[in-house]
Amino acid sequence: MKAAKIYGPRDIRVEEADMPVLKNGMVKVKVEYAGICGSDMHEYLAGAYPIRTQPVLGHEFSGVVVDVGEGVTNTKVGDRVAVEPLLPCGKCDNCQRGFVNLCTARQGYGYTVSGGFAQFAVVKQENIFHLPETMSLELGALVEPTAVAVHAVRQSQLMLGDSAAIFGAGPIGLLLLQAVKAAGASEIFVVEVSDERRQKALELGATHVINPIETDAAVFIREKTNGGVNVAYDAAGVQATFTNGVGSVRPGGEFKVVSVWEKPVNFDPNMIVRSEAKISGSYAYVRLFPEVIRLLASGVIDGKAVITSEISLDDIVDKGFELLTKDRSQCKILVNMNL
Repeated sequence: MKAAKIYGPRDIRVEEADMPVLKNGMVKVKVEYAGICGSDMHEYLAGAYPIRTQPVLGHEFSGVVVDVGEGVTNTKVGDRVAVEPLLPCGKCDNCQRGFVNLCTARQGYGYTVSGGFAQFAVVKQENIFHLPETMSLELGALVEPTAVAVHAVRQSQLMLGDSAAIFGAGPIGLLLLQAVKAAGASEIFVVEVSDERRQKALELGATHVINPIETDAAVFIREKTNGGVNVAYDAAGVQATFTNGVGSVRPGGEFKVVSVWEKPVNFDPNMIVRSEAKISGSYAYVRLFPEVIRLLASGVIDGKAVITSEISLDDIVDKGFELLTKDRSQCKILVNMNL
């Protein structure tokens, strides 16, 4: 089968790969759509993560079941599914306490096991989630990043009627925007340098959009909210968004870090000491796929709004990864395995 493999920074190649072996309790999926994630981009630009033990990328994907192994009871050939990529061990202390996303021995499709940028994937039956007939396979590939956004909002202290700020309006930022809106945020600020992405944020329900090149985002937000938002979310992962994000939170508020970072940041702890605000992180999700599928299928979260193009697997570098480094109007690019 064909698959996209990573060999180093800016070195992804579409090559032949071994077909994953179908074992007991596992399901073979013909991949239909797979999304390029921000974490994929980090690997493309900075090199593979330490967790990576094999080269086939792709952890946001959907497809159709084409074969099932012995002992599979929850799916059949022809089922349309989204795949959850997390493979927790189930035995470590974090797993035992319910924090499977923080498994100390975690593995994952697209990292330690062959992923979704391939024509086929073989996955455990417990990682299969069925899509309703009314939901497209394109949206199926959006379940994973949407789960990241929904988990971040659920983990934050945001309450009905609160104000929120989102720094970065890429795929996760725009999904965060819709998640905080669905959670009842009364005022939503989106900070983004791209004109196209700010416009998209307005269309999806942002009450204010800010170009940080022209406007001091933290000052603007504090002035508009009489002291700062209840919760700010970082979906960009750079020094400027960290500094302005912390500076935009009201006393007692929260700065929730959702993004992946390539470099450390400088930080003045007095910003938190003087405000009794808190900084917290959010990583992946904990068994949220059923809820997220309902949110996407019902249109409560508009997944199609973040999709800007579909490309073939052969074009994944030039029209995918490279384009995302240059064109800020692009958001979520899906690999369509049938192109």
